[in-house]
Amino acid sequence: MTGPAERNLILYRAVRVTLAASAGFYTFEYGFDEPVPALYSLFAPISLGLLSPIPGSGRQRAEVMLKALPVGWLLVALGTVLAVTTWAAVLGMLVVGFLLAFAAIAGPRPAGAAPGLQLFYILACFPPYEPDTLWLRLAGLTFGVVLLALGELFLLPQPPDPTYRTTLAQALATAGDTIAGRTSLTPQDLREAGARLRLSSLPPAERPAGPGRAVRGQAQAGAAARRLLEQLAHLVEDDELHELVRYRPGADEHGTSRADPASGSLLTQVVSLCDETVAALHTGRAAPGPQRMDEAIDRFQQARLRQATESADQEPPVAVLRRQAALVSIAESVRILEISVRVALDGRRTPPIEPRELFWYTRAATPRLWERRITGNITLRSVQCQNAVRIAVALAAARLVAGSLDLNHGFWVLLTVLTLSRTTVVETWSVIRQAVTGNLVGAVAAGALLIGLGTHTDAYAAILAPAMLIAFSVGPLLGLAWAQALFTLVVSTAFAQIAPVSWRMAEARIVDVVTGSAIGLLCATLAWPAGARREVRRTMAGLLRECAPLIKGTVDMLTAVPPGSVPAPSTLAVLHRLRLAESAYLQFRSEPRRDTPAGVDWHAVLIAANLILIGAQWLPRFDLPTAALPREAADRAHAGARALAETTDRLAALCAGDRPPPRGDERAPTLPTGLPLPALVDLDVWLRSLTRQLARIEAGLPDALLKAGAGPGEPGGRGAP
Repeated sequence: MTGPAERNLILYRAVRVTLAASAGFYTFEYGFDEPVPALYSLFAPISLGLLSPIPGSGRQRAEVMLKALPVGWLLVALGTVLAVTTWAAVLGMLVVGFLLAFAAIAGPRPAGAAPGLQLFYILACFPPYEPDTLWLRLAGLTFGVVLLALGELFLLPQPPDPTYRTTLAQALATAGDTIAGRTSLTPQDLREAGARLRLSSLPPAERPAGPGRAVRGQAQAGAAARRLLEQLAHLVEDDELHELVRYRPGADEHGTSRADPASGSLLTQVVSLCDETVAALHTGRAAPGPQRMDEAIDRFQQARLRQATESADQEPPVAVLRRQAALVSIAESVRILEISVRVALDGRRTPPIEPRELFWYTRAATPRLWERRITGNITLRSVQCQNAVRIAVALAAARLVAGSLDLNHGFWVLLTVLTLSRTTVVETWSVIRQAVTGNLVGAVAAGALLIGLGTHTDAYAAILAPAMLIAFSVGPLLGLAWAQALFTLVVSTAFAQIAPVSWRMAEARIVDVVTGSAIGLLCATLAWPAGARREVRRTMAGLLRECAPLIKGTVDMLTAVPPGSVPAPSTLAVLHRLRLAESAYLQFRSEPRRDTPAGVDWHAVLIAANLILIGAQWLPRFDLPTAALPREAADRAHAGARALAETTDRLAALCAGDRPPPRGDERAPTLPTGLPLPALVDLDVWLRSLTRQLARIEAGLPDALLKAGAGPGEPGGRGAP
């Protein structure tokens, strides 16, 4: 059941599409007696306004529609030329279908406009082959799109959603208030604040999913904010946050902060930077100035090192050392967040920013950003590539069948494939059953209408506009079957005014819909039938496998003899895998999960990967020792890294459905407590936090996969340990 707000949006959209489509159709059909532009001016608003889920406010949607208009001209021209033969149209459909579906990598707005653009090519690529009518087709298309865009701007426009900047500012304000001690929240409250930044929780128009520099900065700022809130939640769970807040000058009447002035100074700067970044997000202008947090963390680490090497009689307790390590980790998260916000608000190229592999996009030219996005998704492990291949093959097959069998109104076959295809075979079958049922009912009603009204075009003209308004408003509210039935009446009424028709047009509609449904279902069955459900397991497994050597490589660098002789491990592979995993997870969250257990916490895997990634970047930068670490500490660090790498490999095997390796020593890695070197303490805290996060994942993963019905050789299946 839809709520009042959603019902209003559906009704307003129906009014805009009906007025735009009616104005264009009646003007060309009855004003100029031109059926070709009448057809295109009718379907242009329906394509972009009804069949295309373009997200955003009225202004944003109008902007997308007008930007899509030149692409529509090109597609209509291409379809008109390739309609010369069936095979030319099929090959064109294959290429166009893939490119438009693959445009989802550019963000939610291009992805939303893609179905409507597909329909422009589909309309033009069917016989008759009449290239001399191209200008009429383009005129009708332009008229319909411009009218719809004007309606989006001035006729019951859709209000804007809260911006991503606003949501990010709220999350960062929550973190800043918590660090400053201005508010006291539970771990659940902090995690819920972070969850509101997940892409699946945001309005589609506000999701930072494009390849541009500013959008990448927004996405990275959101990831840093979620990580910061997760760190604070862990500190609250361990009853450490209250002690950490007391380091702030003036935190309590006992002057606790004076016992550790370095921590108090860094904590103050962290809170100040959070507040300044929140203000920048609200105003839309980044505060000018150098990256102060780099220098603050460097000074803090130097003070810790002096404290450990020059004041043996004043060596702080282990608990204080661990809180200092937690503070450095929080400061690094805030540093990354502030830089990301600065890049997002400014959008221009910058000099290199450390860590360079994380901020590579800040200095890259725009063509390079697009190249990385395209090449990173040209793989069958990318759900965007899978979706594009599936829909392109289905549309090309539908065009081949419709052309080879010379089906009457064959474009309905492709329209059925386009509108009913889903990312899983189960969901596709569900919508096909409803659509076929609705079309059967609609065809019977349309046949009766055509028999009853005969050739009285004035009657059809009187019916068309009210029929569209009812179909576009009541249909979505009552469900897919009703929407298909009413849409069948609309297209029958429209075509009856363009050319003489009989009740057999309703019969042709049923044949075309059933044919398109069969093709769509076959392609959904053969091409990744499980959708993102299986792919999210593969990508998470690949992400965990790449994380294992990153843990060991970080420890190898910090414990190298002499210091600095081992290079820092590359994080590029993990960043690439993380992008694929996040994309798969986003689609997984959007798909129906009737038989998927709630215990599979893929978001926890993403959190673990981020913890590993950030630790591998900031530990070598701020904790590279000047002298070789003690042999005992180095050996224990290597043992802890090996244990964590084995755990990630075992989790990767469980995610992928492979036989996991035998369990090793699962005890938490501990380093000697009598050595207060900052590098050792920070490394120990990092390894411990990873141990806890990976244990949280493993606690729920095997049972969840067992309930999901793992097959032979998969966890919980026959042949599994």
